[in-house]
Amino acid sequence: MAKKKFGFVSMMLASTLALTACGGTDSDSSGEEGSGETYVLQAGHSLPDDHPYHLGFLEMAEAVEERTDGQVTIEVFANSEIGAERELTEGMGLGTVDLVVSSTAPVTNFVPELGVLDVPFLFQDRESAVEILEGDIGDELFAKMEENGIIGLSWGENGYRHITNAVRPIETPEDLKGLKIRTQENEIHLAAFEALGAQPTPMAWTEAITALQQGVVDAQENPAIVADQFSLYDANQKYMSLTGHVYSVAIYMMSQQTYDELPEELRDIVVEEGQKAGARERDLIVEMEKESLQTLKDNGMEIIEDIDTAPFQEAVQPVYETIEHQDLLNEILDAQ
Repeated sequence: MAKKKFGFVSMMLASTLALTACGGTDSDSSGEEGSGETYVLQAGHSLPDDHPYHLGFLEMAEAVEERTDGQVTIEVFANSEIGAERELTEGMGLGTVDLVVSSTAPVTNFVPELGVLDVPFLFQDRESAVEILEGDIGDELFAKMEENGIIGLSWGENGYRHITNAVRPIETPEDLKGLKIRTQENEIHLAAFEALGAQPTPMAWTEAITALQQGVVDAQENPAIVADQFSLYDANQKYMSLTGHVYSVAIYMMSQQTYDELPEELRDIVVEEGQKAGARERDLIVEMEKESLQTLKDNGMEIIEDIDTAPFQEAVQPVYETIEHQDLLNEILDAQ
């Protein structure tokens, strides 16, 4: 029985796979389901193996293996084991990784319009975000991704981003004045925290924990699940303010090359299950967020819950005017 393994190792085995892909099996060279060939797809992400990103992929993998009678299996790699988000996203274009779930940030290198989703306080609530992303606007963004060799399967999330810090409770924008806060390498986030009076310091997450522990930065912003899974209460983070300043959109994606190389019937099953992954993952996020907030409290972190976000929204309004894709921004705002 022929066995094809896509993903990270395909870079080393590209020529062999090309020959196998052309040859099929002795009984059926068409490569359609029933030819007896099996396929191993590699899926990657940057978060721990108990994060909903991972659990969503595991459910997808189980369903795909069952529906294809074992012809397609999906190996899931957590913790940037086969690449951080940027490398994974680029890998889909190169054909070195098959499936990825990631924040939108690295995908903006291919589809700049996705940067609009990083605008603070863009969505009124989670329900509005899901309705917009699963509607025409989301479909248009997926179409732009497909033009760049990436198949958008479904919209997930990493929860709402909140601020933690080692200095004081954050209740108003004034409380952020002068705080050194680690941010993603994201121009919109940098501009927003500058507008709020903080001192944003962009760095990779792999460096951030040490920076927090050593006091190089005072604060960071991430969903509660991330603060929990990386034990930020052991990294000098005494306070978490539930600002919910960004709804952190994630995307389950598939390499166009992988899509093209799979037989149609098998491909359809992978895509169908990938289209279900985002909703499953969002449900897990909602459930686990509550558990994570309780864990943070139990470990001594003070949670500031009743935040009046209006002053924060007002402070970041100038950032809206700098957004490149104003039509898309206004379309999203008007849809709520």
